[in-house]
Parts: sequence; C-alpha cells; structure tokens
Amino acid sequence: MTAAPPDDIAALRAALAQAEARADAAEAEAARAKAVASNTDALIANLKLEIEKLRRELYGTRSERKARLLDQLELQLEELEATASEDELKAETAAARTTAVAAFARKRPSRQPFPTHLPRERVVVPAPTACPCCGSDKLCKLGETITETLEVIPRQWKVIQMVREKFSCRHCETISQPPAPFHATPRGWAGPSLLAMILFEKFGQHQPLNRQAERFAREGVPLSVSTLADQVGTAAAALAPLHALIAAHVMAAERLHGDDTPVPVLAKGATDTGRLWVYVRDDRPFAGRAPPAALFHYSRDRRGEHAERHLAGFAGWLQADAFAGYNRLYEADRKPGAIGAALCWAHARRGFFKLANIAASKRRGKDAPPIAPLALEAVKRIDAIFEIERALTGQPAAERLAVRQEHGVALVGALEGWMRTERARLSRHAPVAKAMDYMLTRWNGFTRFLGDGRLCLTNNSAERGLRGIALGRKAWLFCGVQRHPELPPWRHEDLPP
Repeated sequence: MTAAPPDDIAALRAALAQAEARADAAEAEAARAKAVASNTDALIANLKLEIEKLRRELYGTRSERKARLLDQLELQLEELEATASEDELKAETAAARTTAVAAFARKRPSRQPFPTHLPRERVVVPAPTACPCCGSDKLCKLGETITETLEVIPRQWKVIQMVREKFSCRHCETISQPPAPFHATPRGWAGPSLLAMILFEKFGQHQPLNRQAERFAREGVPLSVSTLADQVGTAAAALAPLHALIAAHVMAAERLHGDDTPVPVLAKGATDTGRLWVYVRDDRPFAGRAPPAALFHYSRDRRGEHAERHLAGFAGWLQADAFAGYNRLYEADRKPGAIGAALCWAHARRGFFKLANIAASKRRGKDAPPIAPLALEAVKRIDAIFEIERALTGQPAAERLAVRQEHGVALVGALEGWMRTERARLSRHAPVAKAMDYMLTRWNGFTRFLGDGRLCLTNNSAERGLRGIALGRKAWLFCGVQRHPELPPWRHEDLPP
C-alpha cells in the first residue's frame, strides 16, 4: 500500500483536532447542564425546607408527621448539596479543556463567620523582596489580605507520669513521700477526661463499647472491651451520689412528666422486652427557675408496681398518658399524699388525627379508609386550644391561668358539648366513638390544666426525654445486662446536660 499524500495527512489531523474540540465542547456543555440541574435541585430542596420551617414557626406543628418531614427534607438537602458540588467540579474540569463553553459557578448561601472564641493561628506568607515589574527593592507595605480556613487538630493520646519522689531523713532515717494522686475510680488508670469521653460516647452518643474499642485501636491505643466496661462500672459507682442528688431534685418538683418506652434486652436464645421509665422536671413553661432534669428507671416489664415504687415519695401533679398502672397513685388515701392526674391532649388528639390524616389516606390509595368528618372537626377544635397554649409557654402561672379562664374554658366546654352530642349518635364500634370515649371517660383528667397555671396541655416533655433512647435503639440494638430490680438503677441513667 502506498503512503497517503502529506496533504491528506494534514487534513486528517485538522479534522481530528476539530472533532476532538467539538467532543470536548459537547462534554463540557453536558457537564455544565448537569451541574445546573443539580444546583437547581439543591436550591429547590433548600427552599422547600425553609418553607416548612417557616410554616412550623407560624402555625406550629400541624400534623404528627411534620417532624419526620423536616428530617427527610434535611437529609435530602444534604445529599443534593453534595451532588451539586461534585457536578460543579466536574463541569469546571470539562470546561478547562475547551474555550467554547464557559465554566459554571454555583451560587452558594452566605457562610456564617467562624466563632470568635476559636483561637487564631497567624501564618504569614513571605512577601516578595523585589518588585516583580521593575525589580526594585524599595517596597512599602500597603495592607494585608486575610483568608481564614477552619482546621481541626486530631485527637491526641498521651500518658501522664505522676512522679512522687521519696526522701529519707538523715537524722531519724524516716522515709517520706507525697500521697498518691487522686483517681476518680479505684486503681484508676484512665484520666478524668478519658473517663468523661467514654461515658458520654456510651450514654450520650449511644456508641457501644465495642465500637469505641475499635476506634481507639485504629488510633494506636488498644483497649479491650472488658477494660472499658470495668471503667464504666466503677465510674457509674462513683457518680451514684450525683445521681442521688438529681433524683432528689426531680422528685422535689410540684409537677412531673412521666412516660415509658420499650427496650430490647438480651436473653438466652432471644431478646426480651424491658421498659425504661422517665420522670421529667421542667418548670420552664410556667417561668419556674428550677433547672430541668430527667430521671430514668429500668424495669423488666410494665406493671404498675414499678411506677408506684418510682414515685413512692412524690406528691403533686403527674402529667402522663392514661396508663392504668398509674391508677393507684391517684387514690385519695395514698401516702404521703395523692397524686393529681393531668392527662395529655397530644395523646387524645392522635386518636382523631389518625382518622383525619388526608395525606396518609392519599398514600394508601384505593384501600385507604374514608376520611372521618367528625375526626377532622375534632382535630380543628383541639388545634384551636393548642393555638392558645403556644402563646402561654414561658409565662408565669398566674398569667397562664388567667388566659385559660378567659379563652380556654369556653373552647374546652364547647368541645365537650359537641363530642357528647355527636357521640350519642354513633355506634360504640365506630372508630371515632373510641377516640371520643378515650377523652370523655377521663374528662376530669383532661381539664385539670384549666384550673392550674403550672400544668401543661401535653406530656411532650417526657416524650422528648425518651427521644435519645429511641435514637439509641438503632445503635446498640439491645441492652446486654439485666440488673436486679432491688439494686439502684444508676446504670440506666441518661443525665441531662
């Protein structure tokens, strides 16, 4: 075969260069379009999240799923923002290979300045010693430009050697030495900061000891799980007096929030279900000055005797759901005094809301039960009461009571009259009738808040106290030990900040 003429080779090279340029331009244009689309998706997700937050601030929690919706939107925004940044970088790389397509630059939200309490390390870039234009060394400083970069110093491990020198008296030959240093735990080898970190990771961040041990090993400090568990046990014993003080503070309250939640407990060949009980003192809704605190107890089951033992020395108001195990606490002849029942309107509203959840009904499609008009009306009437209560949070008890007497009594009375009228027309098997009976048969407990400004409309403080347990169940899966109920429950405490 004869060689191609030089002119043809040059033409082919020119055509190939043009084709490569067009391919680079097309690739850059596609990358730019993808980056623009990713940025648009992230912007839309951010706007949706902001709209939902504003609606929540303006109108309050309009439905039981609103909190879950915000969590989902935040998670979606996180993924879209990461994708948009990745696509932007790819678009910049593709645009650098061609001059036909301009690079795409995302418009990012303004970043907040770094906290002022963080230390600043000043690194000065060496200045030129001569003018880059004429070479003269007669330079005069006009100012400086500072670029701040946030940095973190990785965790550092160190061994502190406490040296105690021995001395012998030449006169009497007595040997003297300073006393041994104090340790938070007997025969302690872990410093207080390390102990605090292990305990906070286990109880505050819900990181089991085996995961902590694996992370420590990767950092070059091998510590066995049994060694860490020994420190947790001894530290818990050392903190028992602090737990006793917190328990006394909680039980000295005039009003408590109480609730419980199931926890899986490791058993032979399976897992059993235990209960964690929480009692919360929170006086902030009626402008109380006592600091809030939470007290946790563990029990093997949900029998009412456990609540009776937990509240044996308490007399006052208990805000809780309509759990039958609390009934003996409400008896008039109880010692040291009767406990007043203030029931939770959020629990009562939930029964109606499930029958009036239009969004859930749409998701279920054809198999969804029809929306109950009576349930929807009940939710609207209850929400009107909630609207008044939102403005009373943080107000003194006397002001809360005055507003309730002026506005709340009429709304609650109208709700009761409406429910009793409608209930008389319903079958006892109707779902709406069951939700109404839940309130009407316990009406005194639901209306106690109208006569005392310290009481809250809901038991949400206790439910917030159990939120950490619900999150922890996803991390530790089950509890690995069953303590005897007669022993102090300090191993099961989740101390408030």
